[in-house]
Parts: sequence; structure tokens; C-alpha cells
Amino acid sequence: MEPFLDTGVTAWMLVSASFVLLMTPGLALFYGGMTRSKSILNMMMMCFGAMAVVGCIYVLWGWSMSYGESLGGIVGNPFDQFGLGGSFDPVSILNEETGAYMPTIVDVGFQATFAIITVALIAGSIADRTKYATWLVFAGLWATLSYFPMSHMVWGDGLLSGAGPFASIAEPIDFAGGTVVHINAGVAGLVLALVIGKRKGWPGEAFKPHNLPLVMLGAALLWFGWFGFNAGSAYGADEVAGLAWVNTTTATGGAILGWLLVEKLKYGKATSLGAASGVVAGLVAITPAAGALTPVTSIVLGALAGVASAFAVSLKTRFGYDDSLDVVGVHLVSGLVGTVLIGLLATDTGLFFGGGVGQLVVQIIIAVIAIVFSGVVTLVIALVLKATMGWRIPEEDEVTGIDQTAHAERAYEGIA
Repeated sequence: MEPFLDTGVTAWMLVSASFVLLMTPGLALFYGGMTRSKSILNMMMMCFGAMAVVGCIYVLWGWSMSYGESLGGIVGNPFDQFGLGGSFDPVSILNEETGAYMPTIVDVGFQATFAIITVALIAGSIADRTKYATWLVFAGLWATLSYFPMSHMVWGDGLLSGAGPFASIAEPIDFAGGTVVHINAGVAGLVLALVIGKRKGWPGEAFKPHNLPLVMLGAALLWFGWFGFNAGSAYGADEVAGLAWVNTTTATGGAILGWLLVEKLKYGKATSLGAASGVVAGLVAITPAAGALTPVTSIVLGALAGVASAFAVSLKTRFGYDDSLDVVGVHLVSGLVGTVLIGLLATDTGLFFGGGVGQLVVQIIIAVIAIVFSGVVTLVIALVLKATMGWRIPEEDEVTGIDQTAHAERAYEGIA
């Protein structure tokens, strides 16, 4: 068939990419509200910095490292399509039978937004205490050495994809980024929290969110943007996108209820922070499973993720790592729940639906590989930057407030 432009799919993917890009400013509000008032601008700047750095390097070598010629199934050749040149094909065939295509540049934009939000997620684990210049350098290095290779392994026909060695057991499922985005970012957040160390006064001093309405608004924008994240990953305005949309809604609702139930049983109160955190936990958990579950099993998945993350956020106090805004407790834990429980709940291949243990085994394997890969790469980058640029701002700057000392600004003028 003669190739023809599918304007419907192209429009849907452009809209989805815009939704996903909105998630990073939404995250800035969510994280910003969770910090102290003297740190909100720095946290927002860390999120916007990720947009700037990753948005530039993605078109230079990020796309090529994700989808270029494979180097051992681990990463794409960065020079294969460097700067969207070389072997870059401007036409992406979506339907081989009809010849319908979408311009590849649209997919570049869509995938760039995934890389941006993944890097920005990590910022929450190191709030209040990090040099901004070091963070910007880290953003570029980590995207290059951890995110792009992981993206290639899962979505670029690499080691963890259906073209990889584990597909002989069962085809790995990661619909929209359980391993690539959430486990990857969650492990990185844990490593950085350990390498950089605790905030001054933590855990003895109370570090409460300074603006819960901002947190709720940020959660709402994340939920809205996540429809582009999950439904957009169907690469078509079709029944798969519809299923992903509904599953995203039901899983998130289940996670909110699960989180609030834990709060009610533990503390006697259901909080707005818990509801907002439940939103994110549910969205994270359903991300890898959005196309593989039913709306009903998505409720179960979301509820389990909400309960697991509600308990997990207290682990940082028990084990002594200062994950400032619960990146580990929410993104790593719910990312693991979503990735692994596909092996039980997937409609066609899950253990509970007669699919045997193969899918569960494969989901555990890809989760473990993602943890190890992200952990090792992040540790190397973090230690190199610690020895060269340094991570911590001076202690007196931390006390004064990083907004004022790093950016010469205050979010709320007239308030100390």
C-alpha cells in the first residue's frame, strides 16, 4: 500500500505529548507544596531544569540511544540518529497492511516528555539541600546513562523487550513505563538520598508540607496529564487507548481509598496529603499494566499499591535515609507493585487467569534488572559528582533557605 498520513493518530499523539509535558509543571506544584516555604522555588526550578536539559539532549542523542541501532540490546548507538539525522526515518509506519503512518518527529516529542518527567521525579528525594548546578549536570548524565539505555532495553527491541531473551518464557509487559520511568527514578532517588545525606535537623525536626492546596492541585494536574502518559501509549485513538484511560481512572481511585484506609486505621484521620499521594501511587502502579488489565482488576491493583506505598513512606525514618518527598515510597514501591502484579492480574497471561507462572517470572526478572541497572549507574554518577562538583549547599544556606541563597528569590515576599 502507498503510505498515507493518519491525521487522527497524529493529532492524538500530539495531544498526548502535550498532556505528558504538562505533568512536569504539575509535579513542580506537587513537590513544591510538599516542601517548606523557603524551598518551593528551588524545587520548581529543579523540575523546570529537567525540562530544559533533557528537552535539549533528547533530540541530540536521546532518541538515537533509545531507538537507534542496538548495541548489544543495552543501548542504541548515539551517533546512528544524532540530532535526528543519519538513519532517522521521518515516517513511522503504524499499520503495515494499510500503509497508515505518523510522522516520526511526533513520536520524538512524545518520548521526550517521558524522559523529562522521569528525571524530574528524582528531584523530590533530595529537596532542600542540593546545589542547583550539580543537579543540572546530574540530569543530563543520568538521562544519558540510565534513562536512555533503559528505554532502549524495554521499548527499543532490547534486552527487556519482546525481542529479548526473556520473551521465550513470556513477553515482558511494560505498557507505559513501570521499569523505564518509576522503578528507574525510584532507585535513583534512593541512591541520591543515601549519597547526599540527610537534611539538617531531619528526622527530629518537623518537615511538613507548607501548602497542601498546591499539593492537591499538582496531583490533579498529574492525573490529567497521565491520560496522555497511559492512553497515549496505545499509539492510537482506539479501544486500547480507551481501556488504558478507564484503567488509569479506576486504579487511581482504588489507590486513594487504599491509602486513606491505612491512614484511618493508623492515625484515625484521612488526610489531603494522603489522598494526593494515593493519586500518584495509583497512577504509578497502573502505568506498566494499563493495557493488560481490566477496569475491575485495575481497582485491585490500585488499592494494593495505595496500601503498600502508605506503609512504605515510613520506611525512610526506620532505615534512616532522607527521601524528602517520598520518591522511594511512592514511585519505587508502586512501580514494583504494578510491574510484578501484572504477572498475576494480566487478563491473558496472568497467573490468576490461567496463564501460568511465566508472566510472573518475567515481570520479576525485568524489575530486578531495572533496580540493579539504575542503582549501579546512579551510584557511579552520584559519587563522581560528589568528588568533583559537590552535592550539598552550605549548612548556613540550608538554614536560611535555598530559594534565597541559590536563586535570590522568595516565593512569599514579606514572610520569613
